[in-house]
Amino acid sequence: MATHVITGAGSGIGAAVARRLHARGDDLVLHARDAGRAKELAAEFPGARTLVGDLADPDKLSWAFSHQTLPDRVDTLLHVAGVVDLGGIGELTPKSWRHQLNVNLVAPAELTRHFLPQLRAARGQVLFVNSGAGLNANAGWSAYAASKHGLKALADALRHEEHGNGVRVTSVYPGRTASPMQAKVHQQEGKEYDPAKWIDPESVATAILTALDLPRDAEINDLTVRPGA
Repeated sequence: MATHVITGAGSGIGAAVARRLHARGDDLVLHARDAGRAKELAAEFPGARTLVGDLADPDKLSWAFSHQTLPDRVDTLLHVAGVVDLGGIGELTPKSWRHQLNVNLVAPAELTRHFLPQLRAARGQVLFVNSGAGLNANAGWSAYAASKHGLKALADALRHEEHGNGVRVTSVYPGRTASPMQAKVHQQEGKEYDPAKWIDPESVATAILTALDLPRDAEINDLTVRPGA
């Protein structure tokens, strides 16, 4: 039975991945931003453990984790949680920049730092759910794209640093996916949201599990998932 630490398991891609892993009997440690959300996740995924800490305040994650029991074994660490706040460079405030950078980049780095000893011991895997914005930046997406470009750099550096320790590192770059985040993006863009036009989170979950379940003689470094015809 593998142990998976997952952020963003409450909705969208993270929820789809958590459901698939839970259904096959794996051990889940689900990150939540507060105790209330942790209680909801525990009810949704019976038997799963929870870990509470606010990704928007990565400076306090170490303190929060010191008051909780961390798993002794971690086979995979899945960074799925993310936030987006669109706007032109002339409009975005430092607060918006910091919030997106903290949740999308600094917090994943901090979580990875905490779980590296367990990942090394298990010869495990770190998987970052990035974005198409992590490869190309468009108008209005500067802060989000910067955070996701940074996440790619984090993953690439981690892969080089931990290859000798047997830790695999994968970045997944989904295109627009039907999720609460996508509904928010459409609202910010002033567009009508039709989830049927975008990737089903279950399809991205299938791609993620393919990377996780790949035999140990190989690894998927980068995986781009785009909307189908």
